[in-house]
Amino acid sequence: MEIFYEIKPLRAFLRGKRKNLSSIGLVPTMGALHQGHIELIKASRGQNDLTVCSIYVNPTQFNNAFDLEKYPRTLDSDKEKLEKAGCDVIFAPSNEEMYQTKSEIGFDVGEIGSVLEGEFRPGHFNGVAQVVCKLFNIIQPNRAYFGQKDFQQYKVIENLVDELQFDIQLTSVPIFRERSGLAMSSRNQRLNESEKANATVFYQSLLMASELVKKGEQFITVKNKVKQMCEATPNVKLEYIEWVDTKNLKPVQNVLDGSVLLIAGYVGDVRLIDNLLLE
Repeated sequence: MEIFYEIKPLRAFLRGKRKNLSSIGLVPTMGALHQGHIELIKASRGQNDLTVCSIYVNPTQFNNAFDLEKYPRTLDSDKEKLEKAGCDVIFAPSNEEMYQTKSEIGFDVGEIGSVLEGEFRPGHFNGVAQVVCKLFNIIQPNRAYFGQKDFQQYKVIENLVDELQFDIQLTSVPIFRERSGLAMSSRNQRLNESEKANATVFYQSLLMASELVKKGEQFITVKNKVKQMCEATPNVKLEYIEWVDTKNLKPVQNVLDGSVLLIAGYVGDVRLIDNLLLE
């Protein structure tokens, strides 16, 4: 496994490899890796000759300085996990390497990035678009892999690839969960055992909401029941639960093919998200 901290050596390495490879897969991460990330590596390895995993906590996608400061950074253990998983290349740049000059170019990701996470985390998806474009340009992968847990992020990147005509095939890999149902997340590392137990209320809320909407319950009623469920759980604060079309993230009122329930909230000072596709 090769490890690069700078762009030029990585580009030179990949340029040499491309002569004998048919495809390169990219798994962009912010580190603090868990089994969900390893599933992305497995997916890439199954479809590509070489897999690159980027590990970079991108400051431009954080609208909360405290969240950026507290985001777990575990590069040494991440390296061990990736080597065991058969990853070929790690790219772990510094801020100075990724933003060598003050950034003058911004992104407006459109309406799909202004709702839900975009409403509660202003500027978040602009930063995501910025760093993803950088990674796509630096690595030039044939395929890129993202987790379904960040559903809205995937839709934003999907639009980005279409509009900017990146020659990259995107793949969304299903959510990997703890036995309790809690969606695996790097931020889970900030939770103690009691908080982890409380955090399962988000997945339980999705399951309850799914059953209710399938039975024809009005969604405003469903939202109130979810709110009550979260309020009854210690140290939990619901931020939103919404039911939207998977293509455009616009609200829906009927169970149709292609809708998803999205939820976000806090356990203590740790913000978590989850979702459930409805069929």
